Amino acid sequence: MTATPEEALEQAALAGVHRLPIPTPFAVGKVNSYLIEGERTTLVDTGPNSGRSLDALSEQLVAHGHTLEDIDLILITHNHADHVGLTEIVVEHSGAEVAALGAAARRLADYEAESEREDAFAVELMLSSGIPEEIALALQSVSSNFRGWGGPVNVTRRLDDGDSVDLGDRSLEVLFRPGHSPMDTVYWDAERQLGFVGDHLLPHISSNPIIARPLDGSPGRTHSLVAYLESFGKTRELPEGAVLFPGHGEPIDDHRALIDSRFASTERRKEKLLRLLADGPRSGYELAQSMWGNVAVTQAFLTLSEVIGHMDLLEAEGRVREVDDGGVIRFEAVA
Repeated sequence: MTATPEEALEQAALAGVHRLPIPTPFAVGKVNSYLIEGERTTLVDTGPNSGRSLDALSEQLVAHGHTLEDIDLILITHNHADHVGLTEIVVEHSGAEVAALGAAARRLADYEAESEREDAFAVELMLSSGIPEEIALALQSVSSNFRGWGGPVNVTRRLDDGDSVDLGDRSLEVLFRPGHSPMDTVYWDAERQLGFVGDHLLPHISSNPIIARPLDGSPGRTHSLVAYLESFGKTRELPEGAVLFPGHGEPIDDHRALIDSRFASTERRKEKLLRLLADGPRSGYELAQSMWGNVAVTQAFLTLSEVIGHMDLLEAEGRVREVDDGGVIRFEAVA
């Protein structure tokens, strides 16, 4: 029998796990931080850098009998501002150890410079995809304004895929699941069949496979949707009946069915985009406009990430190729 979200949270509380919904300024709404009680009081993600978010985190910790000063360890799922912005403030109060994927440590620490590089990368990708310069620069300005919700994170314990994090009375396995970001990390409690999945898998919306610069600093871009689907395939193999705690929304208690639905929607969108190429080559921006209309302007980089991700899949299947005229890259169907 499938548990309701309320029942899943009640069962988690008995296992010492509490969801702490933290307000954000973003359209996605509240972000979930998780308190894990035990020999090492642990937070999974912290919320964005704002007084309102800090107050919400502090108040909810107190409601569970804790304070910021009690936190021994912070586990980071990925580098987006709504998940890491309060990390250093919590560390200032508690002296907590911060654990995250080691390959992402430099990017997390060098927040301002890395954000500027990411913005420049996004502008270059948008321009090469046919997005008008005024739109690309306007979105860069919006991104810069949101930067204050994040902040640098000093990783004091570097993790690798397959590592174990010992919390004294429980152990969490580190599972690298890139796609939504290049560093998506899942923390899996095999004994209790619980997992903390960040934005790798969300219950009611599909998290964007956002194109980014490779973590190792190499040139080019990530093939985010390809990595995303590969990661889903691995997560699908977690035991049936496991409960997964996402970065937004309610607990997931049927991850295989949810992942299967994500696979199916990806296939449908891929075929729809391919049909849009029937009349000839089109840029990523043109495809995004055909799919989402004005949303392709207001959320140009997100919709472009979706289009290019699906083109990567079609190109790998030999059904689409890129055509670069030296300015704008277009995609054409292979006969």
